[in-house]
Amino acid sequence: MNPSIIQSKFKELFDKEPIVVKSPGRINLIGEHTDYNDGFVLPAAIDKEIVIAVQANDSEECRLFSFDFQESLTFDINDFERMESGWGNYVMGVVAQLQKAGYELKGFDLVFGGDVPVGAGLSSSAAVENGVCLALSALFDLGLEKLNMLKFAQKAEHEFAGVQCGIMDQFASMMGKDNHAIRLDCRSLDFSYFPIELGDYQIVLCDTQVKHSLADTAYNDRRRECQEGVEAVQKYHPNVQSLRDVTLEMLDEAKEDVSEVVYTRSKYVIEENERLLKGCELLEKGDIKGFGQQMYGSHDGLSEMYEVSCKELDFLADFAKSNESVAGARMMGGGFGGCTINLVEKSGKEQFEKEVSAAYQEAFGKALKIYEVNITDGTRLVTV
Repeated sequence: MNPSIIQSKFKELFDKEPIVVKSPGRINLIGEHTDYNDGFVLPAAIDKEIVIAVQANDSEECRLFSFDFQESLTFDINDFERMESGWGNYVMGVVAQLQKAGYELKGFDLVFGGDVPVGAGLSSSAAVENGVCLALSALFDLGLEKLNMLKFAQKAEHEFAGVQCGIMDQFASMMGKDNHAIRLDCRSLDFSYFPIELGDYQIVLCDTQVKHSLADTAYNDRRRECQEGVEAVQKYHPNVQSLRDVTLEMLDEAKEDVSEVVYTRSKYVIEENERLLKGCELLEKGDIKGFGQQMYGSHDGLSEMYEVSCKELDFLADFAKSNESVAGARMMGGGFGGCTINLVEKSGKEQFEKEVSAAYQEAFGKALKIYEVNITDGTRLVTV
């Protein structure tokens, strides 16, 4: 998204120069459903971004405009509450968190818009929340650290958007680094950057354009099943706090104490953490094909053991596996819809995109959306 478009709209509406922030969406290369089990994830910020323009207005009013929805919203900085739904919650949620933490805010004008596809699992909401937080920190000279801002953004998502997300989305969007993935320890929030030297490969996202209604209840079920697995292992190993601490041998000790479903779910999480750590070693060696094999393993586990895939995602992963131009592919995100992430050779990229689109249309009678993405820096101030 070109920041000057949002800046121009801001000047048209409010007749002054704004502060401008860019805040990216994110992908996750590997490590799915590991975050709420204190495990590891490997996300990266991407060049699909939200742009936010903001300036103080010497009043108690906050005047917002969504460029993408062409909608306005106004609220009183000292008297507002969350709405039933809608994009305003992402902005108000951040304001509420900053006020709760003791920061004094005044009225402001804000315009935002971008090219992060909504509903594709690329965390457009985290991008907005992070961007608003940085914009308000700059505007009111709050001097907030990045780690604090992304935690405020996560709490905004919990309390105003009503989604109990892990920390990964906000972390990846805020802390992203050009051409690097972030290996994040979701327990300690320790992180390290891993160079993504893709060379002859391009990251291609295939968006199923579906969101099956199973998602919310299945997510809560999986969290409960993982906790049951932990409690069973704790009888033998009292120091265990989460599946992060459990080895396959420890899980096998408790196998008789849990249902087959709980055993399989727990086993998936343990193996996914191992795949991620192995994948990081392969990335350091520049072994993209080896990393791609870990991605395929991740998809198989998500589909067969964790059971959060769907026929559309499985179709796309299988199609990728049969294509020589693709080094690796898997479903990305919570599941039951959204995108697959594919590592595709640049020389075969156009052919792959053409063939997978045609095959998907034939199989499901709907168009496939395809996004080519590059890895970029995290939430930042920009000069337009």
